Amino acid sequence: MPVLTRLIPSPVVVDIRCGAMDDLAGLLADQRISASGKLAIAISEGSGRALRERLAPVLPGADWYPVTDGTIDAAVRLADGIKGNRYDALVGLGGGKIIDVAKYAAARVGMPMVAVATNLSHDGLCSPVATLDNDNGRGSYGVPTPIAVVIDLDVIRAAPARYVRSGIGDAVSNISCVADWELAHATRGEDIDGLAAAMARQAGEAVLRHPGEVGDDAFLKVLAEGLVLTGISMSIAGDSRPASGACHEINHAFDLLYPRRAASHGEQVGLGACFAMYLRGAHTDARDMAAVLRRHRLPVLPDEIGFTTEEFVRAVDYAPQTRPGRFTILEHLNLSTDQIRDAYADYAKAIHS
Repeated sequence: MPVLTRLIPSPVVVDIRCGAMDDLAGLLADQRISASGKLAIAISEGSGRALRERLAPVLPGADWYPVTDGTIDAAVRLADGIKGNRYDALVGLGGGKIIDVAKYAAARVGMPMVAVATNLSHDGLCSPVATLDNDNGRGSYGVPTPIAVVIDLDVIRAAPARYVRSGIGDAVSNISCVADWELAHATRGEDIDGLAAAMARQAGEAVLRHPGEVGDDAFLKVLAEGLVLTGISMSIAGDSRPASGACHEINHAFDLLYPRRAASHGEQVGLGACFAMYLRGAHTDARDMAAVLRRHRLPVLPDEIGFTTEEFVRAVDYAPQTRPGRFTILEHLNLSTDQIRDAYADYAKAIHS
């Protein structure tokens, strides 16, 4: 008999709403993740302090583990700290760095991990990847998907708006990433997972087309759902392909070439996605994407994040070296430095027209 269905790795529960954090203990008990309340909670030393004071009374059985940074060393220290204590689960409470550290530590000791996001800066909160700093810069490590994801819109709204804007750039960039994946499939025969591609693209389109602003609950919910769906799409695909294309190569190039000046991940991939869409001839889509990013006060030109045209050209030229083996519009066109410079001049003129 043929296999007619497949199992999709995804969280047992996704709770996105106002006040979700206050119901965390009940959610974990109801979903049989932690009926005893014996939890390890990883939290930042700075902004996490107020959240600890808020949650400690309703989580009396929890032990709290401050995380100093987003390094592989911090993740190993956390794993060593929780090992052997028979916790029901490890909760990562914070932004992307805390959640990535918690994902890696939980994987290292074989413990379920719950992601409680305090901002929406990127799509890593539900992905099967932990991005951590190491001695060679930054590495991506495969980990299980969180067993539960909790996003309290009240907490998200209270965070600096730049975190939401960064998440917008990351979500919208999915559209370019999937186009790169389809290009690799069409020209090189690379396998493409239609379900993963559909989820990632629709997550990006939902954010791109939503008329709301960064302070609107309805928009924040669509953004949060989009970032969660993007993480699940990566689990389905088995790698980051649905959400990592030319735009992310350009982002990595910025980080490597100009580490002290790099902007946020979402700002860089949003800019990279606009330019990549223009390179592939989707000029109307590039202009539409640029208009939406501008509406959300995200950059669409390199000088808006402090880079000159020549620095941007250098980053685009270097970008393919950041992900050897990945095929995107950059590898397909294989432009010279002069051709990149000319293409950028055309792009800058087009999005102003």
